[in-house]
Amino acid sequence: MSLAIVYTRANIGVDAPLVTVETHISNGLPSLTIVGLPETAVRESRERVRCAILNANLEFPTRRITINLAPADLPKSGGRFDLAIAISILAASGQIPLQALSRYEILGELALTGALRPVHGVLPALLAARAQGRILLLPQANQVEASLVRGVAARVGGHLLDVHQHLVNGSGMTECQFDPRALNGALVRDFSSFEQIRGQVAAKRALKVAAAGAHNILFIGPPGTGKTMLANSLASLLPPLEEEAALEATAIKSIARLPIDPARWRQPSFRAPHHTATNVALVGGGVRANPGEVTLAHRGVLFLDELTEFKRSVLEALREPLEAGVITISRANYRLEFPARFQLVAAMNPCPCGYFGDPQGRCLCPPERVQRYLEKISGPLLDRIDLIIEVPRVAHQDLRAPPSAEESTATSAVSRSQVQACRELQMQRGSRLNKDLSLQDLEKFCALDSESELLLGKAAEKLVLTARATHRILKIARTIADLEARETISIADLSEAIAYRRHARLLNVGA
Repeated sequence: MSLAIVYTRANIGVDAPLVTVETHISNGLPSLTIVGLPETAVRESRERVRCAILNANLEFPTRRITINLAPADLPKSGGRFDLAIAISILAASGQIPLQALSRYEILGELALTGALRPVHGVLPALLAARAQGRILLLPQANQVEASLVRGVAARVGGHLLDVHQHLVNGSGMTECQFDPRALNGALVRDFSSFEQIRGQVAAKRALKVAAAGAHNILFIGPPGTGKTMLANSLASLLPPLEEEAALEATAIKSIARLPIDPARWRQPSFRAPHHTATNVALVGGGVRANPGEVTLAHRGVLFLDELTEFKRSVLEALREPLEAGVITISRANYRLEFPARFQLVAAMNPCPCGYFGDPQGRCLCPPERVQRYLEKISGPLLDRIDLIIEVPRVAHQDLRAPPSAEESTATSAVSRSQVQACRELQMQRGSRLNKDLSLQDLEKFCALDSESELLLGKAAEKLVLTARATHRILKIARTIADLEARETISIADLSEAIAYRRHARLLNVGA
């Protein structure tokens, strides 16, 4: 009888909990049993492992084999355990020295030929293995992902024989190296830029303020005025993510089986789901509790075009992640918490036909129809949006005219450098962006003089502002002051912040 223990990692949400593969070989009729709450794909690994070992010209024991995946109450899914199971069988049968296993964690799916196939969710496993001081053995196809981790301790190979040889004599696998060139990868951009937008000076100014403080923003206007183009251009203003934030966002991509481009891995995500998206698609869930769009947009932007075409129940599901920055998905025997700290950008028409309030009187919608249309956006959701901007129609002569001097100087590169400088100032002051300022931070960093306090009081009374909306006005004013590198908030900064809030009355749903 012989017992071998191999370490691997499961994939539960954004975490990679440790799984111990315990393999026991004893006398008896030839059989292979896997216990420990394996799902169908894990149970089917018996046949993949058997064929892979035989086709690699290694010996598959013709005895009774029992494999336990511990802890037993942790769900296990997918083919990520194949390689660990195969190595544990080889070790228990004496083909790999047992003492070689304690330093490693092993992930990989096996083909019937013994070739290694890539698995998803490698980045969380890499970080967890690094924290435990172990080396992660991976398929060759996961090398790009592994090269993004500073201080990575991983080896890659293309075949079961490579792993076997490495564990026997230390050869056969390639050591992963951190690629420092990836730190400059966010310079590749293909989004709409400020240079392509004519007119809409006020909307572009608001967009820069939103980018500088990571504030949520809503554009309202008739069709064809540039709302979508403005929203898309936000991505061109955002600076590259810091390394740890980029690792968080890339780990989510790995879990969601999205492609990872080393040239863009520090570029903030920009997610734009269609308005037919369901609750599960937006906030996550489903049979396997997959991350939704709010999580895929973590550390980036979630753009909801045609906001009022989304189902009201779908929009209401945004309220908690907008406030808390996380989304919790509960199942019968476990609960997952996905990060969801994103910047919301939305665009909508003012009525079903899109021309409500048009000076030429093109809107034919009766008042009750307009009211039903606007009621799709609830007061609590609107309360979580910082800037509400009207985007009017641009006159033909302005649209066709050459760019003004102001437009020529307000390029994406210049605006991006201003946004980055503003964000660096915020991080130096309070280690967080203005959107995330706490009540204590507001008292410390957003103090007003008596004249500004009087103005804010009048605005709160006239616009019927909630406490949350009032705090958001202060945060926006702080961002406006930061853009001008002012230590204190001036009355002009506060006035501009209030102006971004007064358009909430266009929706007739209250702020």
